[in-house]
This record gives sequence, structure tokens and C-alpha cells, in this order.
Amino acid sequence: MPLIGEEAPSFKAKTTMGTINFPDDYKGKWVILFSHPADFTPVCTTEFITFASMQEEFRKRNCELIGLSIDGLFSHIAWLRTIKEKIVYKDMKGVEVKFPVIEDIKMDVAKKFGMLQPAASDTQAVRAVFIIDPESKIRAILYYPMSNGREVNEIMRLLIALQTSTEHGVATPANWQPGDDVIIPPPGSCGLAQERVEKAGEDYYCLDWFLCFKKLK
Repeated sequence: MPLIGEEAPSFKAKTTMGTINFPDDYKGKWVILFSHPADFTPVCTTEFITFASMQEEFRKRNCELIGLSIDGLFSHIAWLRTIKEKIVYKDMKGVEVKFPVIEDIKMDVAKKFGMLQPAASDTQAVRAVFIIDPESKIRAILYYPMSNGREVNEIMRLLIALQTSTEHGVATPANWQPGDDVIIPPPGSCGLAQERVEKAGEDYYCLDWFLCFKKLK
């Protein structure tokens, strides 16, 4: 199973949007690869409607979505048609899933990414989320049980936080939201620690030598 900071496994797979080659088809983009236990299941249906309704927001952040389950292509297609034609969830109606959903009957991709967890099920993927950066490095991994749906807004928040850290060389505190102050990396020596506190002012402020914040311009 790949870990945070490691290169994401490569794969070629059939999807509802044609064959994809990962990571070659996604060079220069962030990717959210997420698995669901099965098509035509209630929790997964609400998740896919929500992800699909936010797809353009993810794309504005240079991020593409890829779904996966251990179901066949025809099952995926039938399920996505049902979602578009019949399901209304939280005032979301006629939602078309325009991101690829991987056919993974042989579990090849699911096994590469550790999406199968035998204590939960050895025939269905758990609700895994992998956030992968433009260098094909895994930046975050989330796991949810089969019984509980994902908070897609939190996945978006985490994506923006990771992009902010990458672009500005900062960290984000607990409950951080876009626009909030960010954390400056702690100093690496006693001298720098003292200097950091003494020079705090308009550009940044410190709660202590190791905990300093600033606003992004």
C-alpha cells in the first residue's frame, strides 16, 4: 500500500470516460482518486452526486476526480444513468457524472492502492481517498467505513490547504479555512528562535517562538 510522500502507483484502466493511463494522462494536475464499495448503493449514490456537483470547483483548483469500484463498466454506466435520470438528493437533480469511474473487476487498481481491507470486506473497496499532486506524489490519504459517507467539502478544504502549503512553504492550523492565517515553519536554531520573536510585527505574529502566523498576500 502506498504511503504519504511516495509516488502513486501507475495503472491503465477502462473507465466510463474511456481508457486512462495514470499518471501520464494527468501530468501537471492534482488528482483525487477515490473508491466506493459498490454501484447502486445508497451512501455511494449520495457521494457521487455530491462529487459530481462540485467537479467544476475542483477543476478550478487544477484538480481532476477519478472514481473506482470493483464493478464492471456496464454496471457503472447503468448506475450513472440512474443517478442522472431518477435521483434527487438535497435539491441536486439531473446530476451527470462527468469524471471517469474505473472498472476494476480484477481488483488490480484497488490492490495497488490498498483500497481492500479484509476486516471490512474482501470483495468491496472501502471509501478511500488519495490526493495526488502534479508530481504524482501522494499528499494525503483518507479512509472511511462503508457505513458513512465522505464530507466532500472537507476534501476540497484539504486540497486547498495542501496547495497553499506547496505554493507558499507554510503549514495550516486546525480548522483552517481558505483566507485564514497560516503557520510559518518553526526556526531551526536557538538564535533564529529569538530573532523570530523579536522581529514579530506587521508581517507576522507569534504566540511563542515555535508558533508564528502570517497572512498570505
